[in-house]
Amino acid sequence: MFTLPKLPYAYDALAPYVSEQIQQLHHDKHHKAYVDNLNKALEKYPEWQNKSIEEIITSLDKIPEDVRTIVRNNGGGHYNHSMFWENMTPKKGNGQTPSGTLLDKLQHTFGDYKTFQDQFGTSATKIFGSGWEWLVWDKGEVKLLSTPNQDSPLAQGMVPLLGLDVWEHAYYLQYYNVRADYIAAWWNIVNWDDVAKRLAAAMQ
Repeated sequence: MFTLPKLPYAYDALAPYVSEQIQQLHHDKHHKAYVDNLNKALEKYPEWQNKSIEEIITSLDKIPEDVRTIVRNNGGGHYNHSMFWENMTPKKGNGQTPSGTLLDKLQHTFGDYKTFQDQFGTSATKIFGSGWEWLVWDKGEVKLLSTPNQDSPLAQGMVPLLGLDVWEHAYYLQYYNVRADYIAAWWNIVNWDDVAKRLAAAMQ
């Protein structure tokens, strides 16, 4: 059975970029609902209950058909949010810009860090409705990917490195309908150390 992970920082730690109220609702209500719904869907399929969330996301075609959509949506929600919390940090000025191999990969694909930011932000802004914008590792290179709802790059054989939740529950209470302002603020709390670790693991 799956459990709701604790936030790696206090609810108010990401303020002023993400408010305490948003963090509490996002984690305690939305993420918890994904976990609860996933566990409920797998109640009658004990052979899946002890699988890792990564195994489940990459084996959706083998999930029993009567719960497959529920597992896709809520399993993806659980995986995506678990990563999302770790992709952010309250440590101002510590790892706040990419460096080393990660920066090299970004420069190789996008030319420079600013161009990467611009392309990521533009793509995230254009997502229609709810979804996620990703930096992923795919076939030996980094690239951008947009997914709808709670779909994960894992299901497409890619390794997610950095993900931005653009569901309205992630920002509406603070930024209202101006998604671009939320995205601009979010860059201040990206945990580039975490992204670099994910890249190093993916490259092994």
